[in-house]
Amino acid sequence: MAKRLRGPYRRAGCLPNLVIMAKTPLMGRAKQRLGRSIGQTAALRFYRACLTSTVLRLARSPRWRTYIAITPDIDRAAPFWRGLARRSGASLMPQGSGDLGQRMQRIFDRLAPDQTVIVGSDIPSMRSAHIACAFNLLGSADAILGPAGDGGYWLIGVRGLRRRALFAGVRWSTPEALTDTIANLGESRVVFAPILDDVDTIEAFASEQQSAERLIHQARP
Repeated sequence: MAKRLRGPYRRAGCLPNLVIMAKTPLMGRAKQRLGRSIGQTAALRFYRACLTSTVLRLARSPRWRTYIAITPDIDRAAPFWRGLARRSGASLMPQGSGDLGQRMQRIFDRLAPDQTVIVGSDIPSMRSAHIACAFNLLGSADAILGPAGDGGYWLIGVRGLRRRALFAGVRWSTPEALTDTIANLGESRVVFAPILDDVDTIEAFASEQQSAERLIHQARP
């Protein structure tokens, strides 16, 4: 059964929080940029398979509690999400409105002020070992960032920085997103995870071609 959220999204015990940001995998909602390069149907199949594989792979670890943060919020009751939560044991939560920074800030503010890491759902090479390493590094720091090759980042985690404006003025979808976020962290102790890439462009798809094509094949009806 999926874990149910209670109160202000607190979790039992002393486990850290892993939050996977996800869009409902429907045509016109996810991977439209990639779809312009490889076709909307292929892009959607890739995203649906990558999202499912990521959640099942990460949420089954007993080392953290996993949430799937969904957009749009109204889709939380959809059979796809309820089924994925049931299969994985993850809890469902809304992202809310606003840009990416506002939505991630809201998640950090909702969760208990311990170790919390947010990742994307379209990173084929991400494994449980990357998350375990991130939590280990975060244990001796205030924040952790996982850089991406395009100047953004695939992971951000904080410890004890609740209610801080982490994303003010960040230029999303630009090569400055990572440096803008680092600037907002000021004098905080920041560490870095390995570089990984999401798959938004034909170049990224080509670099992850083997795993991406395998996911597309697995998603075929």
